Amino acid sequence: MHVAKHSIQHPLTDEVADLIAQRFAVLSEPMRIKILDHVREVGEASVREIAEGVRATHANVSRHLNVLHRAGIVGRRKLGTRVLYRIVDQGVLRLCEEVCGSLAEQQRNLRAILDPDPREAAA
Repeated sequence: MHVAKHSIQHPLTDEVADLIAQRFAVLSEPMRIKILDHVREVGEASVREIAEGVRATHANVSRHLNVLHRAGIVGRRKLGTRVLYRIVDQGVLRLCEEVCGSLAEQQRNLRAILDPDPREAAA
């Protein structure tokens, strides 16, 4: 079993539970997941580059980046007239990887139930 790098006291206090729920709320928007995935791939990008990468409008991407920035998930730096965004909370990437792995496992299990290998049934 994987032990978390950061441990918190259990049972959770109401305040900690609220903070965790707020973090999940920030990540509950599919466009934000797509933005994070794109930025993970390229390392750092402007709003325009991200908007092109996720096929969304500049305004939409900018709004989501502001939410991610306020939550401390992405950072930004000015480079001349451009503002570049990067992921600063690597824990979010680990969380996404964990969820993706869990979803893949669920899909494999569901396929095994719905479409069993006829060779196994004959054995």
